Amino acid sequence: MTTTRTLGRSGIEVSALGFGCWAIGGEHRTADGQPVGWGKVDDDESVRAVRRALDLGVTFFDTADSYGTGHSEEILGRALGKRRDDVVLATKWGNVFDPDTRTLTGTDDTPEYARRALTASLRRLGTDHIDLYQLHIADADPDRAAELRDACEEFVREGLVRAYGWSTDDPARAAVFAEGPHCTAVQHALNVLQDAPRSLALCERLELASVNRSPLAMGLLAGRRDGALEAEDIRSRPPAWLPGYASDGSGADPRWLDRIDAVRSVLTSGGRTLAQGALAWLWARSPRTVPIPGFRTVAQAEENAGAIGKGPLTADQLTEIDHLLDR
Repeated sequence: MTTTRTLGRSGIEVSALGFGCWAIGGEHRTADGQPVGWGKVDDDESVRAVRRALDLGVTFFDTADSYGTGHSEEILGRALGKRRDDVVLATKWGNVFDPDTRTLTGTDDTPEYARRALTASLRRLGTDHIDLYQLHIADADPDRAAELRDACEEFVREGLVRAYGWSTDDPARAAVFAEGPHCTAVQHALNVLQDAPRSLALCERLELASVNRSPLAMGLLAGRRDGALEAEDIRSRPPAWLPGYASDGSGADPRWLDRIDAVRSVLTSGGRTLAQGALAWLWARSPRTVPIPGFRTVAQAEENAGAIGKGPLTADQLTEIDHLLDR
């Protein structure tokens, strides 16, 4: 397969695989104490992992200002350094947070806050522009979103942003942003176990990139099965929007593990690891997909990047997986 894809109608070229930088933000939580990070991180290892990904051909990195309440952006900026112009940088805004306590305190959907958030992200990332700026409030009011779309167009005119999108699983909301000429992407959940035909159809119809979060089902498609999750890992107390993990904190949902076992042999064909097969499914699912698996270590970066050389699954394998999952 080609090792690059075009980011929607922007003409911006990215590696077919991006890297999601939520996990390297480290611990942070909601105002009521719910963990929304992935637990402790080693910042030096995060930097090494980003640089290793760069060396292996990954040129698309997706973060958000709220990940680690700014920490993910700071670490990504540090890791990229003088190689900033070698990559396509995506971040998000809309969540309000207190970096001193690492706490998310709410949301702000005003255009005024969007500008303040953009200024702060540029500073933390050590750059003068964002390549893809994304609204991070999945259920924002569509009328207000139209105002934010117009604000993004102004950011483009000022040279602060090249293109923009919305991180939402609602195609109707994404379509509101897509009315803007420089909207080029929708970020939504998509993996072997969670297909999203409506979002993919929207991306196809409006020439948008499908940026895929949870491509490895929060680690389940990377082989996580058992073992205790640390208290500050969001998967230890999963919120309602995070499927695949038991609500009582006992770990992976056995029903999800059964479904993974059902398709394991197809995903691991061609010498792929389970994670590489899950990424290969995404590339085969649509020519518009750009999966952004998370990572915390050099080893994870190497395994994920290793999927690129093995290419997508075949159409027959996609059909077989649908049959095995009874869909």
